[in-house]
Amino acid sequence: MSPYVIALDVGGTGMKAALIGPGPEYARLHETRRDTPRERGPDAVVETVLGFAAELRDYGLERYGTPPLAVGVVLPGIVDTAAGVARYAANLGWSDVPLRQLLCDRLGPELPVVLGHDVRTGGLAEGRVGAGAGVDRFLFVPLGTGIAGAIGLDGRVEPGAHGSAGEIGHVVVRPGGRECPCGQRGCLETLASATAVGREWAAASGDPGATAADAAKAVDAGDARAVRVWQEAVAALADGLVISLTLLDPRTLIIGGGLAEAGETLFAPLRDALRDRVTFQQLPTIVPATLGDSAGCLGAGLLAWDQHTAEVPSR
Repeated sequence: MSPYVIALDVGGTGMKAALIGPGPEYARLHETRRDTPRERGPDAVVETVLGFAAELRDYGLERYGTPPLAVGVVLPGIVDTAAGVARYAANLGWSDVPLRQLLCDRLGPELPVVLGHDVRTGGLAEGRVGAGAGVDRFLFVPLGTGIAGAIGLDGRVEPGAHGSAGEIGHVVVRPGGRECPCGQRGCLETLASATAVGREWAAASGDPGATAADAAKAVDAGDARAVRVWQEAVAALADGLVISLTLLDPRTLIIGGGLAEAGETLFAPLRDALRDRVTFQQLPTIVPATLGDSAGCLGAGLLAWDQHTAEVPSR
């Protein structure tokens, strides 16, 4: 008989789930995935999440003979973790979805449910058992469809007063630049996300299907057009990050997401660009994330274990 929690990472295109054993190993006892049916509308996505969680509970009961101790669910967008409400998720079509209550209604009120934000929760996992393990202060920045950040403090991630701490993708680094969906112009994520790099390389190369990964390969091959696109993105990224370093003074900077898969094609010029920009600031150790796309799901498990641990003394 093994104690476990349910971990569920809900994304715009897919859901990753696992049953996670206790620390310090946090073994993934069972893993599975499912498509997110967003083409069927927001209600269908909610029902799929509820049904998926119930299936995981039933699997755990059958396999281990005991119910899960807690459920952790991570979501994109704006998440009110205290109220257990998905305030807004554009990719899912959600607005003010009381997901924690819905899960409690489906799974039973005796099973604790905790919600988390996908990037901050992924940062929690990277900081506790990934690239930042043992580091007291870190900043986790995934460079994917957009750019966000997770501020790590002594084994936890700071959510901020309103649940939006770490949104460095919306720091303006090129005033008057490209319009961002947030309403500003020149935000970091419009210039240095994997989406932005792919868009610029598609325009420069004349290939409408080109991606950031293609741009990185072209840089490695010495293509001058790709080098220009890459240098502009790295410069913007360094400008945004040096602001974050000045404000937060992290000991370690963890870079993840699709753009980080370029390895030293990204990290070598980024380290140089940051070194050129700092004056009095202490440069952190700059490392790639190690958990990949499993960070959010593992982080959901950590949230669930933390929730269980916090509730045990009162039972």
